[in-house]
Amino acid sequence: MKHYSLSYTTEEENLPHIPYTPAQYSLMNLRRSVRFISPEPVPKEVIDNVIRTAGTAPSGAHTEPWTFVVVSDADVKHKIREIIEEEEEINYKQRMGDKWVHDLKKLRTNWVKEYLDVAPYLILVFKQTYGVLPSGKKKTHYYNEISVTISCGILLAALQVRRKKHKANICLKKCGSYD
Repeated sequence: MKHYSLSYTTEEENLPHIPYTPAQYSLMNLRRSVRFISPEPVPKEVIDNVIRTAGTAPSGAHTEPWTFVVVSDADVKHKIREIIEEEEEINYKQRMGDKWVHDLKKLRTNWVKEYLDVAPYLILVFKQTYGVLPSGKKKTHYYNEISVTISCGILLAALQVRRKKHKANICLKKCGSYD
């Protein structure tokens, strides 16, 4: 059997490579798990931009199997809170197990999610197991769960980077340049 090497170039391949710098690590290392949410208003443009950033995540066959829904209405946020708290109470009492619940106590977290009423926006992320083609036929979304998970990670990182921008600028000046 003979092997042939296929070579092709895309527009993206011709872009200059930006080398990894310690500043990138320093910036991402500012990310923290936030358990208490501020009620301070956030410009909608910021939310739109972090969602746009999350949409850059890789996905199986570039199917982008995610849907982001932004909720700001207080009544809708409260209904979402009620649904989540009902599920979370079941998690804590039946699904998670004693060790997991015990480990969470030091983080002062439980099934009560008051921050869902307090946060200016909720970003709901939905996984699409398939898409619909213009013909009406189903389109397979490959690796939809892992693709959505990666997208959520990028979303959280983008939110944190935005939130820590001032601190990041100080760190980046010490650690190296970042444009």
